[in-house]
Amino acid sequence: MASSRAAPRLVDTFPWVTSPFIVGAPMRVMSGPHLALAVSKAGGLGFIGPGAKPEDTATDLTTARDLLSNLPTTTTLPPSFKSEKRLPVGVGFQLWNGDLNIAAKAVQQHSPCAAWLFAPRRGQEELDEWASRLREASPGIHIWIQIGTVQEGIEAAKSSNPPDVLVVQGAEAGGHGRATDGSGIMTLFPEVADQVRGSGISLIAAGGIADGRGIAAALALRAKGVAMGTRFLASTEARISKGYQQEVVRASDGAHSTTKTMLYNHLRGTFGWPEQYSPRGIINKSWHDQQAGVGFEKLKQRHDEAAQSGDSGWGPEGRLATYAGAAVGLVHSVEDAGVLVERLRSEATGIIRELNGQA
Repeated sequence: MASSRAAPRLVDTFPWVTSPFIVGAPMRVMSGPHLALAVSKAGGLGFIGPGAKPEDTATDLTTARDLLSNLPTTTTLPPSFKSEKRLPVGVGFQLWNGDLNIAAKAVQQHSPCAAWLFAPRRGQEELDEWASRLREASPGIHIWIQIGTVQEGIEAAKSSNPPDVLVVQGAEAGGHGRATDGSGIMTLFPEVADQVRGSGISLIAAGGIADGRGIAAALALRAKGVAMGTRFLASTEARISKGYQQEVVRASDGAHSTTKTMLYNHLRGTFGWPEQYSPRGIINKSWHDQQAGVGFEKLKQRHDEAAQSGDSGWGPEGRLATYAGAAVGLVHSVEDAGVLVERLRSEATGIIRELNGQA
């Protein structure tokens, strides 16, 4: 880097946060305002995910502000939580099919504390456009960019509009990540950190982190915090079908039970993702039938019939998309998000103390 500067402390930007810093990832549709606010109330930072259409972001931010305003006076909140002018939640944007004008209007009107940008069609150039526009619309907003390769990290750090935070996502992650050129978080994170050292950008680790052990490991890599998606699918506040959630809890051995494939996107009628991305999800009858040579039209018919069957549409005998990460085998129960954040924080802290010889 041309000059070297230290990354600012994230606790100075988000004063309600308690260490270790736990982030609820902006999963499309499933990370709604109730989940995001619950994570932040527990001393983490929750993100609202993209909605089914761009206009849904403003609706979800309105709901988040209403929820915050209507909290009972007896509710215990982190210091500075309600005194912040900005909403103590972030919002995620999926760039390839997003609408920058609608996004800028939403952040200008509702002032979320951070914006998480992901999946551009035109690489860093498009990320710069979004970062510049959102900062103009809402001065002081924290810009987070999700990356999955070392090169993406280098380009972000050298950008004319660098982010405040890089979310370094390992190939273990659920949902959409790098299709073929990603690597595991244990090797990806340190190399990205080496390449962007001195840029002043904070790094958050993501992908395959689902318990206190994963959090402690990420902190040992010198991450400023961790972002989790799959683990929060099994929270009471997640905007998710019961059948989907039960399958996340049931599944084990993520290396065997999950795979990266565009099949479920196409069965759901979702086309157009940039070719460098592919989603990881739990395999079921749709995938097995495809491997056995069943044609797409027949797979689509069976998928659509399963979509009318309620919660039985998910599971080993189901056919519906169940995006989840390789750490799904570490998810064993559905919990309130706040309870989950506090338990994971306690687990990680206990492990760190043991390693320091304090336990």
